[in-house]
Amino acid sequence: MTIRKAVLPVAGLGTRFLPATKAQPKEMLPIVDKPLVQYAVEEVAASGISLAIFVTGRGKDAIQDHFDVSFELEHQLAGRGKESLREHIRSISGLLQMTYIRQKEALGLGHAILTARDLVGNEPFAVLLSDDVIDSRVPCIKQMVEVFERYGRSVVAIQRVPRNAVSSYGIIKGQLVQDQSWDAPARLVLGSRLYRIDDMVEKPEPRKAPSNLAIIGRYILTPAIFHELARTPRGAGGEIQLTDALRRLLSKEPIYGFLFEGKRYDAGDKLGFLEATVEMALKRPDLGKPFRQYLKTLKL
Repeated sequence: MTIRKAVLPVAGLGTRFLPATKAQPKEMLPIVDKPLVQYAVEEVAASGISLAIFVTGRGKDAIQDHFDVSFELEHQLAGRGKESLREHIRSISGLLQMTYIRQKEALGLGHAILTARDLVGNEPFAVLLSDDVIDSRVPCIKQMVEVFERYGRSVVAIQRVPRNAVSSYGIIKGQLVQDQSWDAPARLVLGSRLYRIDDMVEKPEPRKAPSNLAIIGRYILTPAIFHELARTPRGAGGEIQLTDALRRLLSKEPIYGFLFEGKRYDAGDKLGFLEATVEMALKRPDLGKPFRQYLKTLKL
């Protein structure tokens, strides 16, 4: 089985960034000069996935406009001799095939994924949350696809977090996978990164948490998750929680947790957003040097 489709839930209200998100989608907030959602779409495209399914809501038209062709803008840029910028703008609409479906009620991440059921069909798929920007040599989803292709089961991205932060995440309990059929390089890498999950707990108290391995916003899911989501009762806040459905699925088939290689920024948090902006800017060939020099002048 190959992963051909990715679901991007983008219907959230973005209340943590009010008033900036009062009239624009949170997913369109820029890290330097690129919106959050574009980082996720570029990761999908770089992972060899051909279709992005956006689950949108009211007030999210700017996302669709961003990934559409803008003939008027391109014409103006070409007329001003900005051909390279015109080509760059055009490339955004050609990243991959995209489609959109509306989540009519804000009933949580699980409900957003369930909304995409008919478009996904009976095949495995990826889920990316654009709040999590991941800077890595190999795209995070591509790393996870390689795990899925070996085991054919759902894979969630995990990372170690400080013990005092576990109450902000879904936390897994699991065992390192010992697979002697791996060749030596894979055994070296996956042998310290891949966990078979025994259980998962949503936002536990630090003293009750089974580990400090936190689930973050990247998933490869088998189509069996739709059956579980459809039967998962509403949880906290009246929402259908993906973690609850994953626990139900766990009783029927294995789920793996993968410690991905790369750095994740929680851009849904103001501090994480600022950290991502600074570090991404420092890596830019056109901005890194002068920006670094500027930062050195600050008397902190």
